[in-house]
Order: sequence, then C-alpha cells, then structure tokens
Amino acid sequence: MGSRRLGPGGRPVHTYSIVARDAQSGEMGVAVQSHWFSVGTLCPWAEAGVGAVATQSFVNVSFGPRGLALLREGKGAQEAVEALIASDDAPAGRQLAIVDASGNAAAYTGERCVPAAGHLVGDGFSVQANMMLSDEVWPAMAEAFVASSGPLAERLVATLKAAQRAGGDIRGKQSAALLVVLGESTGAVWQDRLVDLRVEDHAHPVEELTRLLLIQRAYEHMNRGDEAIEAGDDEGALQAYQTAEGICPGNLEMQYWHAIALANVGRVADALPIFDTVFHEDANWRTLTERLPQVGLLDVGEQELAQILAQGTGR
Repeated sequence: MGSRRLGPGGRPVHTYSIVARDAQSGEMGVAVQSHWFSVGTLCPWAEAGVGAVATQSFVNVSFGPRGLALLREGKGAQEAVEALIASDDAPAGRQLAIVDASGNAAAYTGERCVPAAGHLVGDGFSVQANMMLSDEVWPAMAEAFVASSGPLAERLVATLKAAQRAGGDIRGKQSAALLVVLGESTGAVWQDRLVDLRVEDHAHPVEELTRLLLIQRAYEHMNRGDEAIEAGDDEGALQAYQTAEGICPGNLEMQYWHAIALANVGRVADALPIFDTVFHEDANWRTLTERLPQVGLLDVGEQELAQILAQGTGR
C-alpha cells in the first residue's frame, strides 16, 4: 500500500496517540509515539483555548492546522472531524482525533488503516492506534488515562506507557512527542504552550520523553526560584532551587544557581560546598562567577568572592 495512492501528505506515520482535555485545569494536549522519525513534526497539534488534534496513519498533516481553524470558527470536535474527512481525497487511510475546548472528543479510523487499528472516545479524550501488535492497545490506553491523576502532561505520558505495555506498534519504537497548552489563551503564544517536548529518534522514546518531562518540571522550579528572587522572597527562592536539585541531583546548572542565590542572601558559608562541587566538575563555572558581579548577579564583598573562587581547587 504505497503512500502515493493515499493522497497528498500520505506519509505512513503509523502510531498510537491520545488527545485529551483535563476537566480540572482546562489544559489540552496530545501525546504520541511512532516507529517513524520525528513524529512530533507531523501528528500533534494544539492551541490554547481552541483544542488539540492528532493526525496519523497515512497522515494528512494539513488536518492539524485545518482542524484547529475549524474549532476556532466555532465548530465542535465531531463537526471538525467530519468536515476534514469529507474534504479528503483518500480518507480510507487516515486516522484522526480531536478534542475541543469544551472537552468534546471525536475520532475517525479509515478502513484502510493497517490492523490492528481502532480508536476509543471517552469523556474529554480519545485514544487511537494503527499498525499495532494487537487490538488491546487502545483499550489499555483508555483505561490508563481514566485511572491516572495529576497534571495532564504526566497523565498523557502514562497513557503512552500503557500502550507500549499492551504491545505497541508492531514495528517497534522510534520517536515520541508531548504537547500541552492552556485551556484559555493568555494572548501570548509562548505562555500558552506549557509543554512541547519531542524525541526524534531513540531506542526507547517514551522513556526518554518521561525523562525530559521530569527535567522540565525541575526547570519550572528553577524559574519559580528566579521569580521569587525578583520578588524579594529569598526563602521561597531557596526552596524552589532545592526542589529542582532534588528532581535532578546531578545537574550542575541547578546546583550553581542555588549556590549563587545562597551567596546573594548572605549565606556564603552554605554556598561554598556547592561551589566546590560545581567548580571541581567544570572550572568554566568559576570563570562565569568572576563575571557575575559586574552585571549585578552576584552581590558579595571582595573577601567573600575570593572565598568562592577558591573552591574546587583543593582536591
């Protein structure tokens, strides 16, 4: 079954995915895994305050932006799916799922999607898969999502893991993606997109996606620490930095800025062991430290600065 027989954009992106809206936060998102390079550039689409789309199988990539445009015009998920499929010149090979900002979900699986293929629409979500090892994959995904709790991004990843446990793609694994947006737009696209992670080519893409999401959560705590510093909340900042380090204990960047924050609030003695560890691992951090006072990012006296710069040399 050549992709050229299935209309424009008919690349064989066989995969499993979920589109969902979180009823509590209003967040919407898509998570996907495929044995195809860079699935995140083709399948997942989402816009804050509008909805989320997954387009796959012999993928018509235009379903992504066009689906969001239909939702933006006021159509619901079912209307958007029907309109896109009706407009397509080769619908038999398509698989499509949409969730709108009200939590309505709809999906379509064409009869020429490679077995095992199917979808399951639930309350606020749809799971869909094609070219799977068995027809147990999408029911396992639905069960996992319904049973999950916590932030939407973590729930979406848990759903992908359930698909893999049920057999996943018959060809194996290669790429994965996770996209989550706010339920309502702030008017600033860079703030509306909460999570946008891609694993382009990896032996274990869902596990790698899990790792990347964990790192993002750690950096979110780092950002909160920076915001607390700007607000004059030194203790809040230190707590945020410590939390980030706890999530990623080997991350020198996080350790370093924690030490800088300690030094800036007069706790140089507490910062010195952290500087010692960081400078020992990479002396470039010491060079960076020498430059921070001139731009106001390190506010210590000359004697304290000398103590800091002396770290990492006595091992």
